[in-house]
Parts: sequence; C-alpha cells; structure tokens
Amino acid sequence: MIRGIEAVVFDVLGTLVDEPGGLRTAIHEAVPGDDLLPVWQRHIEHEQQRIAQGDRPYANTDVIDAEAAQRVADHAGLTDPAAIARLATAGHRLPPWPDSAAGLEHLARRFPVLGLSNASRTALLHLNAHAGLRWHQALSSEAVQAYKPAPEVYRLAMDTTGCPPERILMVAAHAWDLRAAQTTGMRTAYVHRPTGDPPASTDTFDAHFTDLPALATALTTR
Repeated sequence: MIRGIEAVVFDVLGTLVDEPGGLRTAIHEAVPGDDLLPVWQRHIEHEQQRIAQGDRPYANTDVIDAEAAQRVADHAGLTDPAAIARLATAGHRLPPWPDSAAGLEHLARRFPVLGLSNASRTALLHLNAHAGLRWHQALSSEAVQAYKPAPEVYRLAMDTTGCPPERILMVAAHAWDLRAAQTTGMRTAYVHRPTGDPPASTDTFDAHFTDLPALATALTTR
C-alpha cells in the first residue's frame, strides 16, 4: 500500500499506450517489408537530445514525428504524399495497453489523475480520443518547451496539482523517467510493460507493479 498520495501522474507514451507497437504497425502499413521502426526511433532520440543540449530550438513531437516519417519514407523509397502525411501522425493513434482505460478510470474515482507526456498537446488530444484514456488533465511538455527528463516538465505537474512533490505519485514504465521525477521530490511507481525500461538493481522507487490493477489496489485499499 502507498499512503499519503493526493494526485497520480502518469507517463503516457509506453506506459499507457504501446508506442513501439503502434508506430511499427503504422510504418508497416505505409511501407510493407523491412522493420524501419529503428530509423524512426533514432531520429526522435537524436533530435530530442539536440534540443536538450541547446543545439536545436524546441520543436514539438508533431514536427519531429513528421521529420521521422520523411526519414522512413526516404529510406524505403516511399513518395506518396498522402501516405507520408498519415505516417507523420502515427503518434496520434497508438493503441492502449489492455489495462490502461480501466485502471485510469478506477484511480480517477479517488484521485486527480494527470497524464504528463513529451507528446504535443495535439497528439495528447487525439491519443485520448483514440485510446479511450480517462484523465482529469493531460499535460504536454510543450508547455515548458522541453522534453523529459528535464526537471521543468515534472515541475509542471507539481504546479498544476498544487500538491507538494511528496504527495504526488509519478507512474511510468521507464526507469529513466522515474529517476528524473525522484530528483524533484516526487514519489515513484514503476509499472511493467513489455517495451519499457526496467529498473536497475540500484533504483529505489517507492513501488513496483505488474499492471495498473495492482497499482490501483495499492492506492485505494484502506
């Protein structure tokens, strides 16, 4: 059981929706054949790192995803503008993990529930509609012109909830995300996902869960 929590903040990409699986499906629809997901992922990682290092002005995920889609298209010889444009918005149509919608709904009856994501405001709006996610508010790192794990992204959640960090539980399937949240004083819970970043033996998160129902039980059992 985790006590003393007043708000629950969820990472979205990878934690509530299957980002790699959704992107891989969209790429295969546009370009059947080779697995080109690594081409996409390398571009996203590289450009977000450039922004974090000050080598590129901030650009939201809609911009960077469009660049990644063009990279994939160039790699595969895809020239259909409509197909490339649809691929560029693949991040708006990512499938939820099977327990995401029900787990969020359960928690939202007891706590303010927020999404905190590197995805753009527009992407979060469409993800919410597509995946049926129920949160009270979705926060995009676009609001602070930065990407997680920058500390200002986590402070955005603290400012929005109005809670002290030790009363906020950050939930993610990525250990790097939780480590960054810890540095701001937030409580942390790791939830296992097949494509996540598992904790190292040196990590000291407040709790580890196999799925969202287990997390919801731990938070709502009195």
